[in-house]
This record gives sequence, C-alpha cells and structure tokens, in this order.
Amino acid sequence: MAVGWAPDGAVQDQIDATVESEVARARSGMAHGESLEKCEECGEEIPERRRRAVPGVRRCVHCQAEADAQQRIERSQYNRRGSKDSQLK
Repeated sequence: MAVGWAPDGAVQDQIDATVESEVARARSGMAHGESLEKCEECGEEIPERRRRAVPGVRRCVHCQAEADAQQRIERSQYNRRGSKDSQLK
C-alpha cells in the first residue's frame, strides 16, 4: 500500500533497490584475481596460507583489519533512509 502520490509497490521497490545496492557494494569489495605476495599497504609478506584461503588477497591481516574498521566507520555515518537519493529510486 503506497501513500500519497507514490504508486503501489513503491515502498517495496525502494527496499529492493537498497538491498541490491548493498549487495553490489559488498561484491565490489571482494577480492578477485591473483593474490599478491606482499601487502599493497605496508609491503609485508602475505603468508601462503592466507593467499590460498582468500583468492585475490591484496593486504596482510593487520592492514585488512584497519581497512575494514575504517569502512565500518564511514558506512555508519551514512543514513540511507534519510537520504533523498534513496527516495528517488
């Protein structure tokens, strides 16, 4: 049930768009391709066990943990429901 001038199904369309964009964002951050032997951030050697476990790995465990923490901080400051962009999809 839509409200105001919104067509029927508009709320579900917005939910679907939110889910699709989050899935696309997650997939874009996944490692792919050939694993590096040295971390692209600090230059430390990436252990062979990590390279086999995570195909396409580009960072050592420490640098990846820092990058993940920074990404969580950046995403927590963004209110998708309150953005006008999410209402236009």
